[in-house]
Amino acid sequence: MQVLEDTTDTTVLSYWLNWRVFMCWLLLMMSVFIAFILLWKYEYSGDDDDDSTSDSKAECWHLWFNEAWRPCVKEVHPIWLMAFRLVSFFLLVTALTSNFVVYGSSLFFYYTQWTFTLVTMYFGFGSLLSIYGCYQYSKESNDFIDHKWMDEKQGLDTPLIGTGFSNGIKRLVDYPNPQFVPKSAGLCGYLCQVLFQMTAGAVMLTDLVYWFFIFPALNDHGVSFLTVVSHTLNTLFLGDAALNCLPFPWFRIAYFIFWTAAYVIFQWFVHAFESVWWPYPILDLSSEYAPLWYLLVAMMHIPCYGFVAMLIGVKKIVLSRCFPTHVAFSDKIQTSFQSPC
Repeated sequence: MQVLEDTTDTTVLSYWLNWRVFMCWLLLMMSVFIAFILLWKYEYSGDDDDDSTSDSKAECWHLWFNEAWRPCVKEVHPIWLMAFRLVSFFLLVTALTSNFVVYGSSLFFYYTQWTFTLVTMYFGFGSLLSIYGCYQYSKESNDFIDHKWMDEKQGLDTPLIGTGFSNGIKRLVDYPNPQFVPKSAGLCGYLCQVLFQMTAGAVMLTDLVYWFFIFPALNDHGVSFLTVVSHTLNTLFLGDAALNCLPFPWFRIAYFIFWTAAYVIFQWFVHAFESVWWPYPILDLSSEYAPLWYLLVAMMHIPCYGFVAMLIGVKKIVLSRCFPTHVAFSDKIQTSFQSPC
């Protein structure tokens, strides 16, 4: 971690009352406004549309609870995803604690550590869901075996009949074993998905900026072992993305935008009351190129988020072709490419 010295006084009124700050503020507010519009249109307003439109929207982003802890291939036991998440969480907590001991609270002045903390939170929360999911998986597997034996003995081999999306799971008719129908995700399931998508964009933005822009400009004294470890451990997230079967709707890039906007506002608030160094030169509002830098970072959110979406799309296509009857998301592949989500 390298401290960048800056002699500009950020507490004086003249630093903030100029066209550069106004343009940067306008870019920030426009980004947040667009994010709100996306959430309002696709996340919260489904009930206001007609049934066909509502079903079309819900089909692309609806989350079943077992998708938060189930691997993308049905034959892979959920315990493997749980083990990966637990080991990753342990490594991340160890690195985060080591960084805090060495650098103190100034550590969280950097977007890198905000992202690293977010990744740690995701793996911690995901580990809890995976532990619960493995328990449910084991319990329901045993119940299913017992119930199937009883049905075969009584000659009650009744198929699943229903209408709506997801192979008849939305509306069930005359199904004798409703306890085996996947449950819709509650608050915990959707919170896990939001953390997953917000972390995806933040990890790509952090590592892209560091490895391609900051790292080449650093000298040998500016590179610390813990900093390199932190940026390297971020890639554990890609491993989780390859293993899980969480959907990745486009409109939740809004949460990623909120995350970055919160960091920028935090930096502005701190510098308005105390004249301290800027952790990243591109945040310095005294530069005449500040609006261009802010615009560039804002635009980078799209390819950073889109790159992860592309990787997940490729994963689904490859697995659906190699294991057409064994993937856990085969019923959503077509929708994910045709919907506005």
